[in-house]
Amino acid sequence: MVQIHPTAIVDPAAELDAQVTVGPYAVIGPHVRIGAGTTVGPHTVIEGRTTIGRDNRIFQFASIGAVSQDMSYGGEPTRLVIGDRNTIREFCTLNLGTMKEEGVTRIGSDNWIMAYVHVAHDVVLGDHTVLANNATLAGHVRVGDWAVIGGLSGVHQFVHIGAHAMIGFQAHVAQDVPPYMTADGHPLALRAVNLTGLKRRGFTPERLGLIRQMHKLLYRDGLTLDAAVAAIEALRGGVAGGDEDVDTMLAFLAGAKRGIVR
Repeated sequence: MVQIHPTAIVDPAAELDAQVTVGPYAVIGPHVRIGAGTTVGPHTVIEGRTTIGRDNRIFQFASIGAVSQDMSYGGEPTRLVIGDRNTIREFCTLNLGTMKEEGVTRIGSDNWIMAYVHVAHDVVLGDHTVLANNATLAGHVRVGDWAVIGGLSGVHQFVHIGAHAMIGFQAHVAQDVPPYMTADGHPLALRAVNLTGLKRRGFTPERLGLIRQMHKLLYRDGLTLDAAVAAIEALRGGVAGGDEDVDTMLAFLAGAKRGIVR
């Protein structure tokens, strides 16, 4: 049976798997669905049309599924969808989407979301990301798989952060950060390739060399962005597994919303 502490308030209409655990004084609303193995910490509030997958750990005092902080939100039936095996620490705030896009805020799987993190409306967070304490994602932000965002960093509305990118401590992220790169500072500056992170994830020396070539074309050779894109396209076929990295970079550059940090 579901393990619900007697002081918790769970709406009868909520759908909780039999292997869910709910701690003291937690509040769970009528439109919430929670998958097997997920634990909900004390004093947590989960509301709205929120779907949470399997084996998530939600710590005390988190606010999950509250309405967006967008002043145009008018009570539409928007959603928050959270995947599997995420860790969501104390005092995090994860909001519903708005009708300005698909009406959904999406959190992937295997993410490490530390204390006081804010995930605003219509954010799309990939898999295996790390959001350190007090990282703040404004509305419509996109974060790729394996990205790391340092503590006390703020990410501007509509910014895209690419897969495997790393944002340093206390950064002001107002432009898009391409995949595989490291950026920090205020104003934001692109520093280098995220070599340490890529090595930890098993990238071969050959793929690392290709990614460093892409960095050089974007940031060291004085090329226009269009010329750099053309040169990156020409790198296909040279390294085993490298075409995937080239495609990841080109897709990101084609979809950049606020211009890449250069």
